[in-house]
Amino acid sequence: MVTTENQQKNRPATVGRYFRAIDAALDGLETYLREDDSPLYNHELIGSVLAGYIDRLNHSFRAWENRISFADRFRINQAESGYPLYRNVLDLDNDAKTASKQLAEMPPADTLRQDMVDYILLKKKFPGALQKAMAKRLYLEEVLEGDVFQPFILPKTIKVSVNSKTGRPFYVVHWGSFDGSANLPMVYIAVIEDSSKDMQKLLMSGDRLKKGLDIPFPIEGLLNPELAHQFDDFCEKNSAYGLTLATIADNMDRDFEFLHPVQLRRIVMGPFYSAGVTSHGRIVENILEQVSQEDNAWMLTWTVQELFSVSESPAKWGLWGSTPAKQTYHIDTNDLEAVQQGVSAYQRHALIPHEAYQAIYASGKTDAVFTGYSTHVISGSQVLRDF
Repeated sequence: MVTTENQQKNRPATVGRYFRAIDAALDGLETYLREDDSPLYNHELIGSVLAGYIDRLNHSFRAWENRISFADRFRINQAESGYPLYRNVLDLDNDAKTASKQLAEMPPADTLRQDMVDYILLKKKFPGALQKAMAKRLYLEEVLEGDVFQPFILPKTIKVSVNSKTGRPFYVVHWGSFDGSANLPMVYIAVIEDSSKDMQKLLMSGDRLKKGLDIPFPIEGLLNPELAHQFDDFCEKNSAYGLTLATIADNMDRDFEFLHPVQLRRIVMGPFYSAGVTSHGRIVENILEQVSQEDNAWMLTWTVQELFSVSESPAKWGLWGSTPAKQTYHIDTNDLEAVQQGVSAYQRHALIPHEAYQAIYASGKTDAVFTGYSTHVISGSQVLRDF
């Protein structure tokens, strides 16, 4: 773990290096998403959804960088994820709730700047206490102005349509979670059919959506208001990294009689590798340490997991009991890892600066590092895909 001193002048060089690296990585991921030929950009709504969560991560890291100037320490999960420890995520979440009050009790930024100048001129010393106060103000402003990546980010409905085969309306819903055990940010995207009579009356006209529906997407929570709070609670309790997609989907299918999860995706945004900081991929990090420009000595990986339904057992009603409709999900039994992950399919991706990729290529370790990954190389303002 990396621990910082609480004065700016004593911050270890590795901490500044880490923040520059993660900033470059998130910028590179945004570039990857923005390009028209990006697989994620063209894959339904995934690119636009992910962009919002990347923005949350950006705000979080800017806030953390200010926080380490006045807080006791800042710790990174060096041995596994390469992300800050979960305690730091909780700190951001807690401070976001009181940021307005704390800012109201602090001097304005202009006053603090002038006080720092006066202190230097009059006392010929470094204004350590004032600098910490300024850092805290900048930190609280960042937390207040930008949505940070919280431990759990409530679901939003971003689309409604109709499944022509079942005649049911379906919602596209997404939510986020920062897993406390794995120290990894994750994004969930689900396609959920709704067989409740009230929502079918509200949304449907025959076998189609009603014309003139004016729904101001995104909608906070599930579009079905009767189930929205229960759905929020379910997602919060069923978004752990340790749960497979098959387990989450089965739980949802069981807990909600009228909701039918026909597709579920999880994007696991990590691990992150940074030379001189992380230690969970020694082959990668030993090579990255040889990269001449420190800002290029990193690699960001992510995994896209997908589960989809192939059939549905119809609901049965009788005098002695009833059985609700149940989804049957496809698991690729020919792929042991797909079985272990409880998914229909998965893709691993790696994003890396061109200089770092060249160093790995020159080392002869390309297969050891990138086998099983779609590799995307940042070169200038472009991303070269699928090396």
